[in-house]
Amino acid sequence: MEAMRVPGYVTGQVRSADGTTVGYRQVGHGPGLIFLHGGMLAAQHLMELAGALSAEFTVHVPDRRGRGLSGPHGDDFGVVREVEDLQALVAATGATRVFGLSSGALVALRAALVTPAIDRLALYEPPLSLDGSVPLEWVPRYDREIATGRIGSALVTAMKGLGAEPVFGRVPRFVLVPLMAIGSRLQRDLPEDDVPIAELIPTQHYDVRIITEVADTVEEYATLPARVLLLGGTRSPAYFDGALKRLAAVLPQARSITLPGVGHSAPDDDPLVVARPLRDFFGSPAGAW
Repeated sequence: MEAMRVPGYVTGQVRSADGTTVGYRQVGHGPGLIFLHGGMLAAQHLMELAGALSAEFTVHVPDRRGRGLSGPHGDDFGVVREVEDLQALVAATGATRVFGLSSGALVALRAALVTPAIDRLALYEPPLSLDGSVPLEWVPRYDREIATGRIGSALVTAMKGLGAEPVFGRVPRFVLVPLMAIGSRLQRDLPEDDVPIAELIPTQHYDVRIITEVADTVEEYATLPARVLLLGGTRSPAYFDGALKRLAAVLPQARSITLPGVGHSAPDDDPLVVARPLRDFFGSPAGAW
């Protein structure tokens, strides 16, 4: 889950509506984009993707709340707080085009409903639950493991529960847990702004809150004015594809692209594959579709 450092970025920060600091990395030159990472990730995990687009765009990659350069989740955390964070970024940077991965895609989708400035939206596999389609039975166990400091166990519980990474489904838990625990403890010599995995694993609790808050809201996006690119991989769990298909049927201006041979982590693991459709979508003329 570590990412290659992209040289030459600068950092900045904005204040959200409730006063929380939202820190971000900025790289490149050109029209502004904002990238929102998913659960148990931070800005560092989208920097290779940002770098791949930096010749054509200025890419702003925030640490979402509770991570790295940004402030805490806060006592009244919910999707509204993260929508406000994105709105603050849009206002400060002038960026009108947003890419969201996983739970970051849910935040971007909700924000586009109430932020007219967002005119193009690219979503990679939002975990939009349809009649309970996103598996969350694992959450009570995960929360108990976090509460007792069993970070490696909690990571395995979340990854196996969500099914987003096939390797976690194939390898027995008794093998994975000690490996993840050792890996999270030994992670060192990270670049200055990067967040250790041990600090990211507990943040999944808050991403689950977002998933549950926006569950079964698909019909609300029938009035979304933004143009939307829906992205998914052929190696991802079926519930992501189900959500993308429902969104494609509801959104007034949407196109779908399925990327062969990649899974849910493609924006981090295979950034060049994801960069190609994003470059075409965000770089097309205003009247093109």
